[in-house]
Amino acid sequence: MSDSAAVVWDRPYGDHPARRAARSSMAAVAAGRREEWLALFAPDALVEDPVGPSMLDPEGGGHRGRDGIGRFWDGHVGSVRAFRFRVADSFANGPCCANVVSITMTLDGGAVMTVDCVIVYTVDDSGLITSLRAHWEPERALATLTAP
Repeated sequence: MSDSAAVVWDRPYGDHPARRAARSSMAAVAAGRREEWLALFAPDALVEDPVGPSMLDPEGGGHRGRDGIGRFWDGHVGSVRAFRFRVADSFANGPCCANVVSITMTLDGGAVMTVDCVIVYTVDDSGLITSLRAHWEPERALATLTAP
């Protein structure tokens, strides 16, 4: 099932609150809609992308609250010219959904990088994201970087 050319689901899409939040999150990112994306998160939500210390989060503590998540967008997400998400599989139960995703990013200047990852979304009773944990290896992603 496809949301748009930028978000493609290769697996059947069964309705689940965390899966709905994941789809909305990917669609907002792909469309560059910062405020729409931030509104998907609970006030004290945590984004770990990637999980653990990295060049995007040297301390590895993640980005907490809408202000912290907004700074993450401003410093990293918003600097990407285009995103394409391909969801190869999705597992949802309880308040969580784990998606096997390949994200292709076109950077300013035209370079392209692909991040293969597992993204776990957790939602509260109202469907707001309380946790987004993206498991990927920065070195592996950087190895895919191609020049324009």
